[in-house]
Amino acid sequence: LSVSLCVSSSGVRGVRDTRMVAAGMTPAMADAVEELTRLYRELPPRPAVEEVEAAAAVLASADAEEEARLAEIAREEAAARARAGAGKESVPDELIAVLGEARRNAMRLRALQQRKEAAHVLELERRFKVFDDLIQKASRVVSPDDGGGGGRDGAVADEVVEVEAKRKEAAVTAAAVEIDRGSKGGLGLESKAVSSLRRASSAGSDTEKLSLIQVASLIESSAKKGNTELNLRGKLVDQIEWLPVSLGKLQDVTELDISENRIMALPSTIGSLRYLTKLDLHSNQLINLPDTFGELSSLIDLDLHSNQLKTLPASFGNLTNLANLDLSSNMLRVLPDCLGKLTNLRRLLVETNELEELPYTIGSCTSLVELRLDFNQLKALPEAIGKLEKLEILTLHYNRIKGLPTTIGSLSRLRELDVSFNEVEVIPENIGFATSLVKLNVSRNFADLRTLPRSIGNLEMLEELDISSNQIHVLPDSFRLLSKLRAFHADETPLEVPPREVVKLGAQEVVNYMAEMVAAREGGQKITTDGRTFWSWLCSLFGCCKKGHSSASVPV
Repeated sequence: LSVSLCVSSSGVRGVRDTRMVAAGMTPAMADAVEELTRLYRELPPRPAVEEVEAAAAVLASADAEEEARLAEIAREEAAARARAGAGKESVPDELIAVLGEARRNAMRLRALQQRKEAAHVLELERRFKVFDDLIQKASRVVSPDDGGGGGRDGAVADEVVEVEAKRKEAAVTAAAVEIDRGSKGGLGLESKAVSSLRRASSAGSDTEKLSLIQVASLIESSAKKGNTELNLRGKLVDQIEWLPVSLGKLQDVTELDISENRIMALPSTIGSLRYLTKLDLHSNQLINLPDTFGELSSLIDLDLHSNQLKTLPASFGNLTNLANLDLSSNMLRVLPDCLGKLTNLRRLLVETNELEELPYTIGSCTSLVELRLDFNQLKALPEAIGKLEKLEILTLHYNRIKGLPTTIGSLSRLRELDVSFNEVEVIPENIGFATSLVKLNVSRNFADLRTLPRSIGNLEMLEELDISSNQIHVLPDSFRLLSKLRAFHADETPLEVPPREVVKLGAQEVVNYMAEMVAAREGGQKITTDGRTFWSWLCSLFGCCKKGHSSASVPV
């Protein structure tokens, strides 16, 4: 703006915009206009467009989320009453009601806090719009003949719009304004400072946690920029339990990480992220997934471990491109039948849940390479498990399995099998057809497992075998064929053949002992522990000769 300085005997008399003078405004009118300008300048920073949109999204989400949370609390309360009525829990009905009301009040307080910031932003914007109208009215008063669309008043209005849109320009270029910043003429408005809310959300600092409205603002900004990745791992304040519906605007995002927060629910709009290939939600407090989750048709990697999921939506089977799925450390009792539609699934982790059975449709997941089911309540595996011809790793550590399906032998590519800490009574002879096995762990089935299958010798690739803490007394003759065995563990297993002294010498010595024992038997010889047979062989291993030992028969 071009300005003129009028100097009086008392010093600076003030600055008058030449446009005001040219417009024929009286000094009183100029003073009124300057007062309006001063009032505007003293306002707090105006929210950015993204902030206003974010605040609106937060409030829209808050109502829906509050409704959903109230319904969830009501279901929990009804379930508690049902358990009490069935005699499973001795909790008075009145106490259940008090607890339910406390949960509702706590939830409403959190919701109120989350609404507060969003409501503040929207109220700010509303007040600024009032000032916009007042500025327009002042412009029409100053230039009644201009109609507010051009000329002198048009220049003033354009200046206001420019300041509001960019909020970066300095309105003053003359040294006189530096002397008296408040003495600009006309309706020229000084740039406001960039909103602290926008600074916090755009900075994405690793040290500062984001509030709900800052998250919403960041979503709006990312959506407008067309970002393909968004990382919010551990960045949300603990009070945030849900995400705004504006999450669905991230149309271009391919990788989204919201892990290590305390999110309890996802908005249904998440289904709009059609290009999303990688989604990490681990270590939150998710109770369920929206039905629209199945619309994430491009998803390849999904990490949901360490949540509180009890069920999966029926639409889950629509994630047909899914290759890696981690559902471990949840509260799942069953897996849906639709799991069988995931024909591209290569890695499925379901450890530490409450599974009692697997769906028969698991046999349709023919691309599975790794299946981990440790720490569940499984009692058996379906015969359909034999259809997983590409399976290489199967772990069932800490379950209640009593036996393996006969189809286990169909897993021709299986390299690792762990059925330790179960109740296995017998291992089927068919396991001898799983000739790619490298590692087999059948330890700690305690009093249940008493023998190994005679076909175990067919596992010519076997390198590690653990039969610790079982009731096995004799190894089968075919054990002598395990030429690649390098690790054999039989701790706390009462082996008699081979004797403990041999087992302590290592895996290959056990194999050699069994080979010599079978050869001797087939040649009509009897193995005893005199100086010419067993002890001679044993001493030869140590390079020494022991005498004076009592002789005893070794059971064969």
